[in-house]
Amino acid sequence: MLIGELAARTGVTRRALRFYEELGLLTSDRTPAGYRTYGEDTVARVRNIRELLEIGFTVEDVRAFQPYLDRELPERFPFEPRCTDGYAAIGRPRVAELERRIARLTELRDRMVERMPWLAQDDPAR
Repeated sequence: MLIGELAARTGVTRRALRFYEELGLLTSDRTPAGYRTYGEDTVARVRNIRELLEIGFTVEDVRAFQPYLDRELPERFPFEPRCTDGYAAIGRPRVAELERRIARLTELRDRMVERMPWLAQDDPAR
């Protein structure tokens, strides 16, 4: 399938697909005219990449999940000693980063509500 069809079937832009390819997350063949073509299995791979991005991993982090990208992602990723240089290694720092961001957003919300307490009410007109 051509890049436009892959984009339509996965809801991902052509630009994102080319970026994933630059990072080595996707591979394509070329037609004689130079157009990218992808196999049917690429649809699942792109969906898995998107799912990992949606739960908070970065595109760079997704590289650590290479063994899982071509099959259904597990409901829970097991911890295995052989994963310590893969997804287990990037998981802890990513969770720590999310916790820092949550703490910062909570602080900002609290400061805002402190200055405008009526924002915390369901009906500020009361």
